[in-house]
Amino acid sequence: MNKFFKGFYYAWKGLKYTFRTQLNFRVQLLAALLVSMLSYYLKISTTEWLWILAAIALVLLAELANTAIETFVDLVSPDFIAKAGIVKDISAAFVLMASVVALFIGILILLPKLIDAS
Repeated sequence: MNKFFKGFYYAWKGLKYTFRTQLNFRVQLLAALLVSMLSYYLKISTTEWLWILAAIALVLLAELANTAIETFVDLVSPDFIAKAGIVKDISAAFVLMASVVALFIGILILLPKLIDAS
């Protein structure tokens, strides 16, 4: 059981490291908070909440994966190697694609409600 709880400790350490070192993660958390507050204000449906939360999770998980991949690449390839740069670029593209999908989900759900509210 002790091993089970250590897993939470290490996961928390990873979150703290990412929060402390990655500006994009902090910006994404702020965006998630603002979108959540706006969603609450607009009283979106349960189904819409599921889509919004899935989009938020997608972006944050992508950023965590990107941070892990970039940290590992830096570890195994401290000097510039073109292939290592490509790995990091693809990892960043994953976050970009997740963010674009999240943006479209947010627009599809929130924009009509904002227009109706005005």
